[in-house]
Amino acid sequence: MKKYKFSSILGWSSSRFDCFSTCKRMYYYQYYGKYDLEFSAEKIDNLKQLTSIPLEIGNIVHKVIHDLLLRLKKSSKQVNTEKFNSYLKKKMDEIIPSKTFSEIYYQEIKNLNIQSMYQKISKNLYNLLNSTRFNWLQNIASKSSDNWIIEPKGYGETRIDGLKAYCKVDFAFPVDGSFYIMDWKTGKKHATKHFKQLLGYSVWASDNYSLPSSKIIPIIAYLYPKYIETSLTVQPEDINSFTELVKQETKQMYKFCIDIEKNIPKPKNFFALTDNKKICAYCNFRELCYSPEQITKLG
Repeated sequence: MKKYKFSSILGWSSSRFDCFSTCKRMYYYQYYGKYDLEFSAEKIDNLKQLTSIPLEIGNIVHKVIHDLLLRLKKSSKQVNTEKFNSYLKKKMDEIIPSKTFSEIYYQEIKNLNIQSMYQKISKNLYNLLNSTRFNWLQNIASKSSDNWIIEPKGYGETRIDGLKAYCKVDFAFPVDGSFYIMDWKTGKKHATKHFKQLLGYSVWASDNYSLPSSKIIPIIAYLYPKYIETSLTVQPEDINSFTELVKQETKQMYKFCIDIEKNIPKPKNFFALTDNKKICAYCNFRELCYSPEQITKLG
């Protein structure tokens, strides 16, 4: 994969622009907290590190799938259910105590329902294990597993018409002359957002492996409540329209910088709070914008 020399200029990503579109103040704290003059960088970073029950379910599912794929590279034998369940519980015991959950931090609940989390995580994973896709990975795709790319290191940096961008893939691999990219989702479908992600993965693959769009097959696998896939046959016009979209979105984010090349933001007051209090009710940074009394009324 290509490596790019470090540059300070901001890089587009689907998640970054989603945050920018959702709330400019959230965006400021998420990406420019070190420049804040009101709150310490440590305080902002601690809030930034908060997780949530849905996010952590997704995080654990991704980590277990990562390990499943590594196992599959070595052996295509059926997964032993008893051992797998034991491994999953061990993984949860390792990960969950190390996290600070926003639901507990903001006193929405007193304790985590670990059993409920386990049930949902295992449901996601068994939906994958019992899918025709996993069977295909075991029996067909694993024949070229030496060329599998499983959650590559870094942030998936690429270039889109010269602009820095990030398109981090979960899993990529060649089969019969085609290049597959798979992204695991534990949440709800979001057609527009996920379509943009699929195009981003295609651009990443084209940039890193010099592949024509016709050879790239990006797939989003929804794991819950049942296994469903959404795939994309990439057309050249799709890439062109995506490139223009990335340019437009990048320019919008540039407008909030006083120095674009160094990615230095304008003062915080330029980053307005959203009017949508439902968004505020789930934001990690809500205590920086509202008093404790106001926070209790957000939900």
